[in-house]
Amino acid sequence: MTGRAARRTGPLIFLLAAVLLLAGCGNGQNALAPASHQSRDIADLFWWMMGGAWIGLAIVVALLFWSWKRRNRRGLGSDRAGEKPGERASWYVVVAAGIAMPIVVVATLFVISDIFVIQTTQAPASAATKLTVQVIGHQWWWEIRYPGTRAVTANEIHIPARTPVRVEVRGADVIHSFWVPELNRKIDAIPGRTNSIVLDADEAGRYRGQCAEFCGLQHAHMGFYVFADPPARFRSWLAHEATPAAPPSSALERTGQRLFMGGACSSCHTIRGTNAQGYVGPDLTHVADRTTLAALTLSNRRSDLAGWIGNAQHYKPGNQMPDLNLTASGRQALVAYLEGLR
Repeated sequence: MTGRAARRTGPLIFLLAAVLLLAGCGNGQNALAPASHQSRDIADLFWWMMGGAWIGLAIVVALLFWSWKRRNRRGLGSDRAGEKPGERASWYVVVAAGIAMPIVVVATLFVISDIFVIQTTQAPASAATKLTVQVIGHQWWWEIRYPGTRAVTANEIHIPARTPVRVEVRGADVIHSFWVPELNRKIDAIPGRTNSIVLDADEAGRYRGQCAEFCGLQHAHMGFYVFADPPARFRSWLAHEATPAAPPSSALERTGQRLFMGGACSSCHTIRGTNAQGYVGPDLTHVADRTTLAALTLSNRRSDLAGWIGNAQHYKPGNQMPDLNLTASGRQALVAYLEGLR
């Protein structure tokens, strides 16, 4: 490579490296910023493994450097009988550093991860927790249920802060993976099988989660939020979430309700308190209280809601939302009705 080519290639390599590094930033999904004791155990294990890896690398580099210096002092191709003791010492180093030490290190890490990390991150028995939440993975959104209540929501899980919550996860169609990096490890959501984990946020706040198993075209657009609320606020939210939808309060909202009930919407979605009992898409009983639409793909604003109703495939190609063929006035009425579902 000529000097001119190297000067052109250098900035490109730097730019590519910067893009790759920045691709891992943002969205608040950082397993090394733990917000629960379970995720703190995972982060501690990572740092111990990282420290061990760097120590191992330093030993290997030091041995290579020592070998290179020794070889240069003797001269290349030297093979004198008087160097037999050095050869034996080299074999000892290979056996100790290349065989014995890796076995000890790997076995130690296995014991630590199994006893002190995996065991502490597993969900306790249901009797040991005050609350159980059921999460069902669909292509490509999350259904959330609170057993013992009528509360059903989508893509936004509310839990009380500083309270262990048992989360039971399963898949409705294909294998998904439930992961909130700041709160705990990932677990698979498998059709026909229920896996469980505990979420126990140290502080109130919002934590982003993601499907971590490729599950189809819109896998990347299958995020969710966990809201850790102060206990009193959570109880209030749960009580409200269990209530049926409020009736429309204006003529425009009533028109929107008629469009919803008379079209394809009611065959795919549920709105408790009405005849809409569909199960293909998310429960919309209190959809206006959510912060996002389409599993965090869009913000829950009027313009985004109108855009999603008008052309959902533009924002999330391959999803099961059909073209409703609404007029502008019909879409305005439907948006007004859905915005009243609080």
